[in-house]
Amino acid sequence: MTWRYILKQLAFPPSCFLLLLILSLLIRKRWPKLAITSCLMSIIGLYIMSLPITVEYAARVLETETALDPVHWPSLSQHADAIVVLGGGRETNDPAWQNDQPSLMAMQRIRYAARIAKASQLPLLTSGGLHYGQPPSEAQIMADIFTQDFALTTRWLEGESRTTWENARFSAAMLQAEGVHRIVLVTQAWHMPRSRWSYEQFGFEVISAPVGFLSGPNRRPLNGWIPESKALWHNTALLNEAIGALLYRLDLAQRSLDAARRPGVGYRRILLQRQVA
Repeated sequence: MTWRYILKQLAFPPSCFLLLLILSLLIRKRWPKLAITSCLMSIIGLYIMSLPITVEYAARVLETETALDPVHWPSLSQHADAIVVLGGGRETNDPAWQNDQPSLMAMQRIRYAARIAKASQLPLLTSGGLHYGQPPSEAQIMADIFTQDFALTTRWLEGESRTTWENARFSAAMLQAEGVHRIVLVTQAWHMPRSRWSYEQFGFEVISAPVGFLSGPNRRPLNGWIPESKALWHNTALLNEAIGALLYRLDLAQRSLDAARRPGVGYRRILLQRQVA
């Protein structure tokens, strides 16, 4: 996981643009035109990725699920059997709390899920793994917040997952063993399409409860054409999500193709996957 983290950070902004700048310095004498191109790419790329207007329009592409109307919250128990809350990161070793705490993004999910849980009386499952193998899990951190701040008990804790796919896979092992096949899924609006798709691959009927929308008007001076650090973070998250969604579907397509090439069991497996999807 450490190497995966390092490589990912180097490949995504702002590190990738800094590497381009370093490259342009190293080759400026031998290949001056290439150095100028590399330098311009890094500057232009960093500018675009730092714009609130970029966040707004990129989020519109990813946020395809509509918000869950509060009017429907009390009746959700007629259509779902549990609320699943996906982990959204943590802040480590916070001196104020003397332990790890949910990130601001995770707190959005927790607060929203708590409102829905109190209105619907549906049980909660939290899903999120360890921090580079070190406890507590994100699932445990979220469950503690539900108990301490919202007086809610978390029925299931899925604390092994490291990816969205594993969120769905490990949640399915816990919930479906108890006959739960209909869920309300809580995560960021831009993360919802991939999350919902992942859970549907494991046979769940999903009611989307997206939170933290970024696709609304940015309401910044000059319509969001001034760079800011917050926008850089948001755009990097959106880029990561777009790539992740594409890779998930390509991976499933490859697995289906491999299964189709095998006789007997493989053919039946791909038919089952298509029925579930």
